[in-house]
Amino acid sequence: MSTNQRFAMLALAGAVLVVGFFVLRSGGDANNGDTATATIVRTVVTETTPGGQTTTTKTVQEKPKKPKVPVVVVKGGKPVGGVEKLEFNKGGTIDFRVRSDTPGEIHFHGYDVHRDVPQGGGTVRFRLPAKFDGRFVVEVEDSGVEIAEVEVQP
Repeated sequence: MSTNQRFAMLALAGAVLVVGFFVLRSGGDANNGDTATATIVRTVVTETTPGGQTTTTKTVQEKPKKPKVPVVVVKGGKPVGGVEKLEFNKGGTIDFRVRSDTPGEIHFHGYDVHRDVPQGGGTVRFRLPAKFDGRFVVEVEDSGVEIAEVEVQP
């Protein structure tokens, strides 16, 4: 094995160790409702061939994309597509939005949180710690129409 090939193998082994470190450091279940903070490490290694090509090692670190916040869409006072089912984990963060074309109060029962959609319609956000497990209803308060069911798992 040539010196360049040994260097390439050493670089590849180092990259595997770095990636393994970040995977093990995540601590298991990443679906706890919190946003991810780990760094993604990508390494490209090109080995030298007998024909004289050079070895290239490139490492790029990227932050993972934030998970999308679910949006419950309400038109004419009713949920588009039916009652939205949302799941979160106790100890994590409950985070969702309601977009309505009509003004009014949106009530998140169980956690007893209210948000007012402004005149002309708009979007309101519910972001709070998931302290209690169970199933909770989100409704258009004035009409009592259920628009979402939030399940917080223990």
